[in-house]
Amino acid sequence: MRKKAPRTAVALGTGLLAVALALAGCTGGGGGTADNTKPVSQSDIDKAMKTPTTLTFWTWVPDIKNEVALFEKKYPAIKVKVENVGQGAPHYQKLRTALKAGKGAPDVAQIEFQYISSFTVTDSLLNLTPYGANDLGDQYVPWVWNQVKQNDGVYAIPQDSGPMGNLYRKDILDNAGVTTPPTTWEQYAADAATVKEKTGVYMSNLASSQAGQMLGLLWQAGVKPFGYDGKKGVTVDVNSAEAKKVASYWQDLIQKGYVSTDPDFTDSWYQGLANGKYAGWLTAAWAPVFLQGTAAKTSGLWRAAELPQTPGTKPASGNWGGSSDAVLKTTKNPIAAYELAKFINNDPESTLMFANKQFLFPTLNSTLKDPAFVDQKAEFYGGQEVNKLFAGISTTVDTKFDWLPYMDYAYSSYTETMGKALSAKGDLSAGLDAWQKALVSYGTQQGFSVNK
Repeated sequence: MRKKAPRTAVALGTGLLAVALALAGCTGGGGGTADNTKPVSQSDIDKAMKTPTTLTFWTWVPDIKNEVALFEKKYPAIKVKVENVGQGAPHYQKLRTALKAGKGAPDVAQIEFQYISSFTVTDSLLNLTPYGANDLGDQYVPWVWNQVKQNDGVYAIPQDSGPMGNLYRKDILDNAGVTTPPTTWEQYAADAATVKEKTGVYMSNLASSQAGQMLGLLWQAGVKPFGYDGKKGVTVDVNSAEAKKVASYWQDLIQKGYVSTDPDFTDSWYQGLANGKYAGWLTAAWAPVFLQGTAAKTSGLWRAAELPQTPGTKPASGNWGGSSDAVLKTTKNPIAAYELAKFINNDPESTLMFANKQFLFPTLNSTLKDPAFVDQKAEFYGGQEVNKLFAGISTTVDTKFDWLPYMDYAYSSYTETMGKALSAKGDLSAGLDAWQKALVSYGTQQGFSVNK
């Protein structure tokens, strides 16, 4: 489960486009049929899955060996070596290092949605279309499937996601006389003032260190901060009028003292969640279970709701987090590698195990409708069917949201620009301008055609 965005840029060493040329030269030989562009026949699949093979799988998901065991039971000739080489920056740095060296890369690797393009730009991922991936598209939530597609290719199989909602302390809102969660952003601001006046508690926290949370809120608002054509063309528009409207809203609440800007996933932030410093958390579908462990003594006090909305628009949410499993182009066993990625993220037993045992929020439509998942009543949330709520929210996420092929840098530069403005409770519009300048400059240095 992805709980926070990476905060450190992965050192790429040289321009991404230059790396792409280098990697393209080292992927053809060892890849066997990995460069195949013709549809793979069922007879080829049957043969590959009966041929003794060992696959290497890099992933940070705890206990994923259980889902892998289901795969190995179905295909006894295939053995899978599961390796956790780190989470966040260490995972990606080791993956890029192995690819650049031309040796040591896994057959299958877990990759978060926002980083897929940083591997397709280096021609490192296998296009899964010839292996049948296109046939899976309608089985997944539409916006999720668009995250693994690029132009005419499919480059990974979705594993988990993070549609956003509002987790709030019912007891704190009740004490302030707020009997229902706010359904509009205007009401959210009014309630924030009331909660602060009556209880002294922050309505929520907009973390100065967390680009993922802000991007999710921009996503919900219909902002398109990034664009990538799959080649050299990049669009950066993080300081658009629409983005600045969102920033202005939060700047007002922050400067009035209604919303804090504490760095998240720190000891003091954990304590704040547990001790009632915050009346809520605008967060993702992976957070309800995470919160149960972080603030266990507050069981029964929390509830979940949709994000506040803008009147006159259709229900909308953004996404924060989520990952996929991709096949590396260097694999010598592309069919078996694809079947592994497909099975663990498409087989009903495996996906339900991910959802109920490892608490990864599902991307497969059938799992999102399975009573064994959605009908669970969460005692921590007063018996509420929280999974069902977020399953509904997932259908409201905008399908069109792109990422830059250098999101490692985008996240680290956010901390130095918008993050500093948030921490200082200062001018968030200027923070967006600074972030825009940094992203355009970096993209140009890396050889991309930015905003042209």
